[in-house]
Order: sequence, then structure tokens, then C-alpha cells
Amino acid sequence: MLSRTADHLFWMSRYTERAENTARMLDVNYQTSLLPQSAAVAQVGWEGLLVISELMPAYNKKYGQEITPRNVLDFMVRDESNPSSIATCLKAARENARAVRGALTTELWETQNQTWLELGRMLKSKNFERDPSEFFEWVKFRSHLSRGVAIGTMLQDEAFHFYRMGTFLERADNTARLLDVKFHAVHSDFFGNASELDQEYDFYHWSAILRSVSGFEVYRKVYRDVISPERVAELLILRADMPRSLAASLNEVVNNLAVVSNDLSAETLRRAGKLKADLQYARIDEILATGLHAFLTQFLDRVNELGGRISKDFLVPAG
Repeated sequence: MLSRTADHLFWMSRYTERAENTARMLDVNYQTSLLPQSAAVAQVGWEGLLVISELMPAYNKKYGQEITPRNVLDFMVRDESNPSSIATCLKAARENARAVRGALTTELWETQNQTWLELGRMLKSKNFERDPSEFFEWVKFRSHLSRGVAIGTMLQDEAFHFYRMGTFLERADNTARLLDVKFHAVHSDFFGNASELDQEYDFYHWSAILRSVSGFEVYRKVYRDVISPERVAELLILRADMPRSLAASLNEVVNNLAVVSNDLSAETLRRAGKLKADLQYARIDEILATGLHAFLTQFLDRVNELGGRISKDFLVPAG
């Protein structure tokens, strides 16, 4: 079995990445909600956030059927009963770091600990309510800082490779969920037949998807054309040079898994490599022709199975 340090770093990186992903989605949706739009369009956005994170049942249990921006933000930022809220994720990241404090570099521990302490002060001081976007930028910055400190100070041993695997498994999962839900939020088939709701939402909708993964400028540089659904999907699924794409995430998972792989994990590495190859040789027109939802659903099943196999092979103590 793997060292205790690697186990905790795997989960620390996943929780930190999940907090960043949640902040990205909330920030873009909040910014979009400030634009002129109908109540129906605004509602689609807030509902989508809960669907992406599979939190609709938990939200309804606490708040009822009415979905309001204030309740969604509160539920996904500070509610510690929500396992995917920013507060819960940053607390879990800090607890995993604390569990192996003696094995971490001083810089990495101080970064994680300071993030948790600052979060408490910010939520108590009502900074979040005054300027949600500033708060979300802070969450993203702290995640970037944690990742940078880890890369810059950690010994590149097995614990480092599991830290990286956790980050990119979480990122692949989030990008796939985001794409699946956001594409479904547009009530058209991508190739015409757009409703009046679509026409109102169109440019801002696709721009929001790109901005949520820091892909707006990248899209302009790669395609130099108007934003189209097909190219958004291609960028975020198949472009290995796009840092938050499915292809880029799987490349990182496979590269790090290959370093630590052993005889017991040969099947896990094979499945990871096959998923990577399927992305490497896929074409976006074929994916869209067979159904984007079906493709992303299958991808999520496979990447979650991969995470489970990694845990079983390396992270879960025998017995």
C-alpha cells in the first residue's frame, strides 16, 4: 500500500481543485446574472450549478423547490453540510494536509493552513456578500498558489505524483460535468432550430462556459473566429494544449500513474491509457453525431471508475 503522505496529498489536491472549480462556476454564473436577461434564462443558470454538482436533492431538502441566487450562493460557498461547498472543500484540504504535517514542506503546509484561516475571516467579515467576484478570485488564487508551491517545493516522489493525479482527476470530472450541463441548457441541437431563449442567451452562454475554464482568450487565439458550440466542445474535450480540457487532464493522469504503477495496478494503467487514446484519436464531428451527452456520460463513468481503481490499488488499506 501507498504511504500515508501520498494518500492525504491525493485527497488534499482533489479538494483544493474542487473548491477552485466551484468558485469558477459560481463566479461566471454570478457575472452572467448581472447582464440583461429574462428571469427564465437566469433561472437556468442557477439550476445548472446545482445539477453540475449533483446537489439538487440536497438543496431542495434544505431550501425547498424555490431556487434563488442568494440561497444557491450560500449553499455552495459556506454551507458545511454540503460536501462540495467551498468551505467544506478547503476545510477537508487543510485537514488532509494537517494529518501529514511533518511530511510536507513548510511552504505547502503554511499555504494550506493560511487559506483556511483567511477563509474563516472573510466569511465572518461579510466580504463575500459585498463582492462575490472578489471572493471567487481569491479562492482561485489560493488554489493556484497551493499548486505552484507544491510543484516548486515538493520532492518529486510518489506522493508528488499522487498529488498531481488527484488534481487532474478532479479537473477532468468537473470539465465534463460543466460541458454536459451547459450544453443541455441550450434548448437546440447546436445546428439551428434555436429557440428565442437560445438567441438571447447564445453569445453570453458560450462565453461563460469558456471563461469558467479560463478558455476565452485561448479560444480566440486558437480559432480566430466567432464562438460556436462545436468548437467550444472541441477545445474543452480534445485539445491537449488547453490546460483544463479532458485530453490534457487525462494526459497528466496517465503520465503520473505510469511513474508509480506496479504489477497490481497494470489493469488500471491500461484503462487510463485507453481513455487517453480514445480522446487523442477522437474527432468532434463524430462525437456530436453520436451524441455529446452520451459521450460525456460515458467519460464521467470511466474517469470515476479510474479514480476508484486508483484508490483501490494504492490508497485504501487492505482489510
